[in-house]
Amino acid sequence: MKDSRRANTVTSSLAIIEVVADCGVGVTAKEIADRLGMAPATAYRLINALVADEFLVRTADLRGFGLGVRLRGLAEAMKTSVVTGAARQCLTEFRESTRFAVHLMNFRPDTVQVISEDPDHPVLGERELVRYLHASAAGKLLLASRTQWRAMVPDPVRVTSHTHVDHGVLAEEIRMVRETGYAQAVNELVAGLACLAYPIYNETGTVEGALCISGPSSRVAALLGHDDQARSCAKELGPLLY
Repeated sequence: MKDSRRANTVTSSLAIIEVVADCGVGVTAKEIADRLGMAPATAYRLINALVADEFLVRTADLRGFGLGVRLRGLAEAMKTSVVTGAARQCLTEFRESTRFAVHLMNFRPDTVQVISEDPDHPVLGERELVRYLHASAAGKLLLASRTQWRAMVPDPVRVTSHTHVDHGVLAEEIRMVRETGYAQAVNELVAGLACLAYPIYNETGTVEGALCISGPSSRVAALLGHDDQARSCAKELGPLLY
């Protein structure tokens, strides 16, 4: 019986870590418990134990949690192993051809994951990026690849004053993403930031990730000027990654 309880504790602790990794820095204990259908008291007890063991860390405002130091090294190692040498070369060539930020995203079932950050341009709003799919170009691309996308954003949050939160408006955006083959977000995730996201497909034609190019929202036309290059790079990355 004791071994069974220990196994259940380990499984639940790993599930909590997975939720924090999926949702990103700042996810609250209540959000974790709700996501897992776990009793709040159980979630709080396990979270406190994970914090004590440095698997999780509290955010500065003490309201949320992020991955701790004992997991960050493992996370970085996993990111590096996902992106092959050939894929890194492809990204480097594209980055050198533009002065804008170029990031590589991987899609998980209900969030996006940054697996290659532009070394010269850090990802802005990463906490919001992984939590609010409707507010980012990569998130909209992920939503557009799902038939039941509304269930993934039942109550859209207004991240900035420009974030689209009306389901009718989002439905039109999803339709345009599917029609044009790319997604865009202007001032919706971070004020002053524009981003375009292009799908990366696996061998069966399923969207597995996104190639993102971002810059000042005043330079949207210049970002679109790299459309052909971005599509070509995304197409090349598919077989190198998936």
